[in-house]
Amino acid sequence: MADERNEEARGDALLPRLKLIEDQPLESRAAAYAHLHDELREALDAADRQGGR
Repeated sequence: MADERNEEARGDALLPRLKLIEDQPLESRAAAYAHLHDELREALDAADRQGGR
């Protein structure tokens, strides 16, 4: 139950970041999306190492 709330909170935190990236000039977006992609990949990798928790 608490894990579901944490996942939901992380998802809710993602939306403002995506909006912020979309509001940036086009030239800046690719780097911002790449950085966000790296962070998300690291979070998924960490979850895998912890057994998906």
